[in-house]
Amino acid sequence: METHKFSVGEIVEIIPRRIRQAAAGSYEIIRLLPMSDTGGEPHYRIKSSSEPHERVIPESELTLSAKASSTFF
Repeated sequence: METHKFSVGEIVEIIPRRIRQAAAGSYEIIRLLPMSDTGGEPHYRIKSSSEPHERVIPESELTLSAKASSTFF
């Protein structure tokens, strides 16, 4: 069984893709989603300080930010 690679509070970046409209820069991991709800791949609820909403994204589309710090907002 897979486990989550990132923890709540960690700072990550979204791996760029052409089809996604997302704010550039860092995002904070807000919540780990239960594996039973995500079809096997770990998913996260993330938040950028430059967007008013949160996003849900799979682990395969995230990378640890060079600015990894627990102080985000």
